[in-house]
Amino acid sequence: MATSDEGQEEERQRLADRVLSVVEDTIYWAIAVMLIAGSGALLVSQFNTMLRLRNTPVNTVMLEVLDGLLLVFIFVELLYAVRTSLRSHEIAVEPFLIVGILAGIKEIVVLSVEAATLLDNGPNFARAVVEIGVLAGVVLILAVSAVILRGRRGGRGAAEPVMDEETSPSE
Repeated sequence: MATSDEGQEEERQRLADRVLSVVEDTIYWAIAVMLIAGSGALLVSQFNTMLRLRNTPVNTVMLEVLDGLLLVFIFVELLYAVRTSLRSHEIAVEPFLIVGILAGIKEIVVLSVEAATLLDNGPNFARAVVEIGVLAGVVLILAVSAVILRGRRGGRGAAEPVMDEETSPSE
């Protein structure tokens, strides 16, 4: 009788696991659809920005467009993270590091243009330069982290050689 109870408990666990897996996949798909819609809306918005600002100096237009396109890259990288999570049922860390790098670069670009207008205002210019330096440090740390993770992907250390099945250690 105890084995029957254990069998029913296992069956309930498997059913709960299947239901939760379907719910999880549904939520990931909803997130993916929202990211796709947001990316499309941002692309249309950037095209409209270019048209709206056509009588504006080119550097202003390009800064606005670059700012928006970096945001599109962030959305696409998040979409990749969702796709990876759907495929492997694990959260991948590397796409989030790349999103952080892109967000940092986006802020550096915006702040560097803003800092150029603050040259006359000493304290605000100094604050902008320090902020750019801190962001650059964060981007560097995130990039090093991404490289380290990429080197360890697949359970192998970066220094461990990959052997084919045909290659034996004695060769």
